[in-house]
Amino acid sequence: MKVYLDTIGCRLNQSEIEQFARQFRSAGHEIVDSAGKADVVVVNTCTVTSQAASDSRQKIRQAARAGKAEILVTGCWSTLEPQAALALPGVRRLVPNDDKDHLVSGYLNLPEERFDLEPLAREPLPGLHLRTRAFLKVQDGCDNHCTYCITRIARGAGRSVPVSQVIAEVQAAQEGGVNEVVLSGVHLGSWGSDFPKPVHLYHLIEAILKETDVPRLRLSSLEPWDLHEEFFGLWENPRMCRHLHLPLQSGSAATLQRMARKTTPESFSRLVELARRAAPEMAITTDLIAGFPGETGPEFEEGLRFVEQMQFAGGHVFAYSERPGTPAVRLPNAVPYAERRERGARLREAIARSNLAFRKNQLGKEVTVLWESTDSTGPQGWRLHGLTDHYLKVRAYSPERLWNRFDRVRLTELTEDGLLGVIQE
Repeated sequence: MKVYLDTIGCRLNQSEIEQFARQFRSAGHEIVDSAGKADVVVVNTCTVTSQAASDSRQKIRQAARAGKAEILVTGCWSTLEPQAALALPGVRRLVPNDDKDHLVSGYLNLPEERFDLEPLAREPLPGLHLRTRAFLKVQDGCDNHCTYCITRIARGAGRSVPVSQVIAEVQAAQEGGVNEVVLSGVHLGSWGSDFPKPVHLYHLIEAILKETDVPRLRLSSLEPWDLHEEFFGLWENPRMCRHLHLPLQSGSAATLQRMARKTTPESFSRLVELARRAAPEMAITTDLIAGFPGETGPEFEEGLRFVEQMQFAGGHVFAYSERPGTPAVRLPNAVPYAERRERGARLREAIARSNLAFRKNQLGKEVTVLWESTDSTGPQGWRLHGLTDHYLKVRAYSPERLWNRFDRVRLTELTEDGLLGVIQE
């Protein structure tokens, strides 16, 4: 049987389709690079924003138009709106999030133990999902109560993957030729808190660094209240990527309180200072919400000034969108949509300025780049695209078509969203 896997949204969703791929392969099935070639299509949906929900529906419709494959849907949007998902063309089965880990065994009618054997070496997913990085889901669910967030409702309570299983997944990734592992979770920083004897994410990372030799280890989004000073000592190991994604959501103390975020601008600022002290070129990126209910003009200006002070290396800005089922929809003093968009534009401008400053600071330096793709060739050679450990996009030219290898690159020019470099001999 031929299987096509597609996903919307976060790195956690990406890690899940990689796991589906390994399980289908271990049962003797082939992963293909398009819905038109498949006998079955699995779409992992998202609902973190209204746009993500819309994109999820569009992915399913595209799969239905591409051929006669049976479509399975899973993920946050289909879990929250099962009737709407089942009504879409081609959808034959829906697997809610609380049964997602058993999607493949359930569909193939195989015992779960069939997939508990020694994990297969990871193979990159074909087509658009071809990657040099492995996204590993080490945690799922969330016990926070941020008033705007629908993900906690869709994903359920927090739960962690045991250390031994994570180590086995990292080793399988390496056997498959992966050079970078990304640890992901809905609330990654809470990893280990649900164990009978609670432990911290620090201990998982420490074990990975000790028991494997994966060249790069990257962390996905981390809530700022989960981290402590000892945690940043991990960056003494050069295999730790100098990149932290710390969602702020707002730089206004009053707005953070209405969001039920367990942080303040002052504590967030101290955390960023600790991170940059541990790794002076640490790239800090963030998420921001513009126009949250009750956000006054002065609160927005206060938040904007704080964002400018933080000098983020990048970030995502979202205009607040009402998500049914969240406490925020009941909050008074909704901000007009036009005002949300205007505030979002100003926040994006601030992030763009600090991103430009961060990239300018890298000019003339030599960095290590992991090549991820090649999109053209010409008089200068193959045009390569890759990432530094601090998640900067780098473009360079080479007489060889390079992929999934590290090179030292001297950064020479700015590009629209990254840097141009010269590969060093």
